[in-house]
Amino acid sequence: MNIFDKEIDRSNTDSLKWDKYKGRDIIPMWVADSDFETAAEIIVALQQRVAHGVFGYGVEPTPGVLLAIQNHLQAQYGWRIDQDWIVQLPSLVRGLSLSTQMVEEGSEVIIPGTVYPPFRFVTENNKRNAIRVPMRLLQPDSDQENALERWVLDFDALENAITAKTRLLLLCNPHNPAGTVYTRDELLRLHQICKEHDLMVCSDEIHCDLILDENKSHIPFATLDSDAASRTITLMAASKTFNIAGLGFGFAIISNAKTRARFKTLEQQTLPDINVLAQVATEAAFNYAENWRLQQLEYLRANRDYLMQKINALDGLKMYLPEATFLAWIDVSALQLDDPEAFFEKAGVGISPGKNFGDERFIRLNFACRRALLEKAVERIEKAVLKN
Repeated sequence: MNIFDKEIDRSNTDSLKWDKYKGRDIIPMWVADSDFETAAEIIVALQQRVAHGVFGYGVEPTPGVLLAIQNHLQAQYGWRIDQDWIVQLPSLVRGLSLSTQMVEEGSEVIIPGTVYPPFRFVTENNKRNAIRVPMRLLQPDSDQENALERWVLDFDALENAITAKTRLLLLCNPHNPAGTVYTRDELLRLHQICKEHDLMVCSDEIHCDLILDENKSHIPFATLDSDAASRTITLMAASKTFNIAGLGFGFAIISNAKTRARFKTLEQQTLPDINVLAQVATEAAFNYAENWRLQQLEYLRANRDYLMQKINALDGLKMYLPEATFLAWIDVSALQLDDPEAFFEKAGVGISPGKNFGDERFIRLNFACRRALLEKAVERIEKAVLKN
C-alpha cells in the first residue's frame, strides 16, 4: 500500500481542519494542512527528543536547525546563505506582520488582489494601507505545447498602483490560492519595478518545496541579484511540505544587516519563544526526509490530475491547474450560487470560499488527502452540481 493511502483518524486530535465539522458528515478540504502522516524520520527524531523528558527553554534557533536550513537551501535552490541571515519565527503570518511593521504607519503596502487572507489582515491590523493589485489570467504562447492558463500578478496594474506613499510589496510565490510558480522573467520584471520605486519586498515562499509541475522550478526572489537580496525578507518553513504546521516554526532569511536588525528588534518585542520540538522536526525534515517529500509530490500530482479531469468535466466548474501547492482554485461562478460555502457543505464537502481570498467567484479545495477520500468528495461534488 502506498504510504499516502493510509487512513488516519484525525477526530479527537485537536485538529482545526477536522473539528470544524465535528458531528457532521462533511469531508474537510478547506484549511491548508494535509491528512498525510509525516515522514518516519521526523517522528523518530521527535520520539528521541521526547524520551529525554525535559522541555525547558532552548537555544533559538539551534545550531542543528540552522545548518539544516542552510544545507537545504543550497541543495534545492543553489542559494548560499549565512546562518546569521536566519531569523526564527513561530509562524509565517507573524513574519508577514513584522514585515509590514518595518514600514511606517499609514504607508501603502502592495498585495495581490487574490491571495491568502492574512496578507490583508496584517496590513489592516498594523494600520498600513493595503493596495490590492489584481491577478490576470495569462494565456499560453501559441508555441508552448500543452501549456495552460496561469494566474499572475498584473504587472502593469502594479506599476500604476504605486504612489509616493508605497513602501512594501507582499509577494506570494508559489501563489496561494492559484498555485502559480513565477518564472525567472516574471520575477525579473517584478524586481525591476521594485527597484525603480525602491520598494521593500516580503516574499512568502512557504510552498516552495511543493512544486508539482516537473517543468517548473522555484526561484527565491532574493536570489535574482544583489539588489533583490538587499531589499527582500524571505519567509519559509517546513510546515506545509511535511505536515508539521501545528508545531509552530518558520524562519525569515534577511541578508541586509540593517533590515535584519530592525526585524529582530520587532521580533523580540512581540514573539514568544520557539517550541523546542518544532526545531527538532524541522531539522529532521530537511536533513532526512527528502525521499518522503519526493514520494508525496508524486502522489499529489496524481491527485491534482485526477481532480482536474473530474472537475473540468462538470458543467459550471472550471479548475486551473496548480503548478505548485496542494490547493485547487476552482471557478464556480457559472453555478450562480448565493453562498458557495454553504452549497458545498450541504453536499458534504467543506471548502474555503473564494471571497476570503478576494474573489467570490471561486472556491479553494485542498487535495492533500488519500485518494479514496478525494474520490468520495468528488462524487459528492458531482452529485450536487448535477442537481443544481
